[in-house]
Amino acid sequence: MTPAVKLAKKLKLDYQIHEYQHEASAESYGLEASEKLGVAGTQVFKTLVVENEIGELAVAVLPVTTMLNLKKMAKALGCKKVQMAEPKKVERSTGYVLGGVSPLGQKKRLKTVIDSSAQPQTTIFVSAGKRGLEIELPPSQLAESLSASFAEIT
Repeated sequence: MTPAVKLAKKLKLDYQIHEYQHEASAESYGLEASEKLGVAGTQVFKTLVVENEIGELAVAVLPVTTMLNLKKMAKALGCKKVQMAEPKKVERSTGYVLGGVSPLGQKKRLKTVIDSSAQPQTTIFVSAGKRGLEIELPPSQLAESLSASFAEIT
């Protein structure tokens, strides 16, 4: 059980775990999850970590079919600019390997912004903490459990 699943269980979230066979050759972990689980790419969300101009890390959760708009993310965080965080920093601060970074159960709790496209959906899928494992849950519960905000970040 990953830290993400343990946290979901502890918080008594309405979640479901979905497992699939991860292919090492997959170019996009998120699109692979969408395809293997037979779920629309707009319902499967990826977790990205950004760094602001003073070195603070933050998390962006957005559909796998979209790209993060760094200017919109910076605005949502209330800072001047952000860039993608270095992979080693991501793994060190979250405790997860790339391709399996979950917004839930990270080693250090980072400020989190979820793309507003999640709000009207009944449930969304995010990584459950390892490649080939997704957790499905209501976006409102994800936001509440992370003290996250919703904003247009794509």
